Amino acid sequence: MAAFARRWFAVPLWQRVLAGLVVGVAIGLFAPGVAPWIAFVGELFVRLIRMLVVPIVFVSIAAGVTALGDPRRLGSVGGRTVALFAFTTACAVSVGMALALLLEPGSGAMLGNAVPHALGEPKSLHDQLIGIVPVNIVQSLAEGDMLAIIFFAILFGFGVILAGDEGRPMATILASAGRVLFHLVRIVMEFTPFGVLALIAKAVADNGVAVFTNIGWLALCVVLGVVVQMALVHLPLIRLVARLSIRRFFRAAADPLLVAFSTASSAATLPVALRVAQERLRIDTAIASTVLPIGASIGKDGTAMYVGLISVFSLQALGIAADPAMLAIMLLTGSLAAFGTAPIPSASLFMLAAVLSAVGVSPEQTALVVGLILPFDRLLDMTRTVASASANLTVTAVVARREGAIGPL
Repeated sequence: MAAFARRWFAVPLWQRVLAGLVVGVAIGLFAPGVAPWIAFVGELFVRLIRMLVVPIVFVSIAAGVTALGDPRRLGSVGGRTVALFAFTTACAVSVGMALALLLEPGSGAMLGNAVPHALGEPKSLHDQLIGIVPVNIVQSLAEGDMLAIIFFAILFGFGVILAGDEGRPMATILASAGRVLFHLVRIVMEFTPFGVLALIAKAVADNGVAVFTNIGWLALCVVLGVVVQMALVHLPLIRLVARLSIRRFFRAAADPLLVAFSTASSAATLPVALRVAQERLRIDTAIASTVLPIGASIGKDGTAMYVGLISVFSLQALGIAADPAMLAIMLLTGSLAAFGTAPIPSASLFMLAAVLSAVGVSPEQTALVVGLILPFDRLLDMTRTVASASANLTVTAVVARREGAIGPL
């Protein structure tokens, strides 16, 4: 047993995760009856990761702000981070809309067979912006309200800096808590191959590979959108701005990208991305701990691409011809909606009402489109979350390079 354990841990984690992925697909295809029996392993894995997300976001950002020390440097880091994510998000929405206009996946969609799915009232832009400032931070922590947690963590870090010598004990506590959480992540990540196996087995057993034929054109657009966004936006940033080897970057990023695919959650990917950024990409802890948690909340390239894609898909399915003004409105509202989307599976579908209502589509029509897509959305969500995870690491590497906070690979 000891010899087997040594051989098991000698294999790189990403290879073990990939093996779990392959075995999970095989179980889902050839032994689907087994999937429900092992589904609890996947649920436990996701719960373990989500258990760490809120403390990691708060502690890492507060510690990162404290470590930066100079408030002017924090302003530089924060400004670059938000600007880069705004750029990649706008590009992603444009990619999704362009692919939908080119391939027309919604033309001839059979909405008559769809069951309407009520979405509830979408949050207005005003409510989203006001909600960033928490009324009760304890409630925000309990509910996992990421933007509110990030806002409070930044203010808390500022408070530690401004307290000077009196704040140093708190800075030490934050740094120590960050290291403890870092090691907890390493423990949890050893369960990744088994969690991925169970999650993929259930997804394939429930939906089958037929999911990509039942709604094939949309699935093709999602895959192409992820590839195009990463190839035309992320790769140039990695190579030309961050000045990193693309091959080495994606070899290092294999773990978070696989976790993103298996969990379909940017938040669940955060603990792995933090470990990879510091250990493999040699990014300074202060930068990684500040940029990546912000990216988990606003860096949603996959969501943005999908919002742009399904917005045009919806108009095509409903027989509505989109004019340039409508496309411009969808680009703007889609970018804003992607920034405010929760980092959880299928969240982008529930931002669709906010985008379509801006161009005159009724909630009833939107619910019909969502009813068509929702049964097939899990595997599509898994695919597009890869682009979000890639964007978060890309922006972190770029910011680190501009701040001179990245070491040689």
